Amino acid sequence: MHHQELDVTRKYPSSEIFGWVLLLSSKAVPFMALAGVRVIELAGLAPAPFCGMILADFGAKVIRVDRTKVAMAMDTQARGKRSVAINLKSPEGVAVLKRLCIQSDVVLEPFRKGVMEKLGLGPEELLKENPRLIYARLTGYGQSGAYAKAAGHDINYLAMSGLLSMLGRSHEKPYAPLNLLADFAGGGLTCALGVVLALLERTRSGRGQVVDTSMVEGAAYVGSFVWKSRSIGMWNNSRGENMLDSGAPFYDTYQTSDGKYMAVGAIETQFYNQLIHGLGLDAANLPPQMSFSDWPVVRQIFTKQFATKTQEEWGHVFDGKDACVTPVLSLDEVISHPHNQERASFHRDAQGEVTPSPAPVLSRTPADPCLAQDPIIGEHTRPVLEEFGFKLAEVDQLLSAGIIECNVAKARL
Repeated sequence: MHHQELDVTRKYPSSEIFGWVLLLSSKAVPFMALAGVRVIELAGLAPAPFCGMILADFGAKVIRVDRTKVAMAMDTQARGKRSVAINLKSPEGVAVLKRLCIQSDVVLEPFRKGVMEKLGLGPEELLKENPRLIYARLTGYGQSGAYAKAAGHDINYLAMSGLLSMLGRSHEKPYAPLNLLADFAGGGLTCALGVVLALLERTRSGRGQVVDTSMVEGAAYVGSFVWKSRSIGMWNNSRGENMLDSGAPFYDTYQTSDGKYMAVGAIETQFYNQLIHGLGLDAANLPPQMSFSDWPVVRQIFTKQFATKTQEEWGHVFDGKDACVTPVLSLDEVISHPHNQERASFHRDAQGEVTPSPAPVLSRTPADPCLAQDPIIGEHTRPVLEEFGFKLAEVDQLLSAGIIECNVAKARL
């Protein structure tokens, strides 16, 4: 049987091969899941930077493309990224970015529909140059439809998803719970999933594709349970009057005597019984758990009981009990909780600020978040361009013409 020699250069770009060689030569550092993947992230706000951070946390080499003549980056999720500053208002700057894109595995762009096409950097153009490219587009309303070019923010996308109508207390207006559901769950995280799926598919087809992430659709998809569970009667009552939307007294938060709070999620009978026991109440003197008409009375009883002890005291009462009762921790308190400490669920970054550790935890190829300080704009322009094949004289010429900015001299130690 004749065996043909495998020519990896025909199937994989030099960037991937280079990344593999580097990793194989370093036995001290374990592979991360996305090692060898090059990502070009066009600087944006909130959702796209979160997507880029996820990819960087799990080993991708993420290069954030910033504008020139900008005092400071608005990206607070720049962990593990490098920054190049390019003037995209000039044809020369667009040409520089194009060279970066066609040598990369992923392009991540957060602009409204048509912006990249006007620059000549739309997916049709770039995929001609690099058919293996994953072109990720992250917008509020997606790349088609009447609202494709409309402005909006998390609350608008959440409203259009249908979910906002479900959120809020009884007899109150719909309440947007921070900008988490659309921007980050339906946006950044969903886009990262799309990128990884496209990378996986590329290993079979050898071809890239466009990832069209709509935050409206992403948020709605995250909320699939709401749609799918209506048929079993979980949302028959008005907003804020159902079992899982603060309607039930056994699924709510309660203030403690020190002004803090405990979270209660004792849905199942066995957990509810433990809750009643922990609160020092007699179940015989209470209405049945699922007596909807009695929920307001039971809530008053729970409220009164929780107000008799501090959060710490209630923590001692319920620790070790299957009552589904936990303290409501502040952002500064989470790192000190014993469970979170044991799992290293949070860590301190280079600025000393508490930040969540990457999730999920992979057993063989865990994320290894960069603990260095976030990059300043243009901090890595020169080394990145050289890495992508730009000659020294070429970089100097671009710098003197104002096409790029190199702020390596300002880099923090």
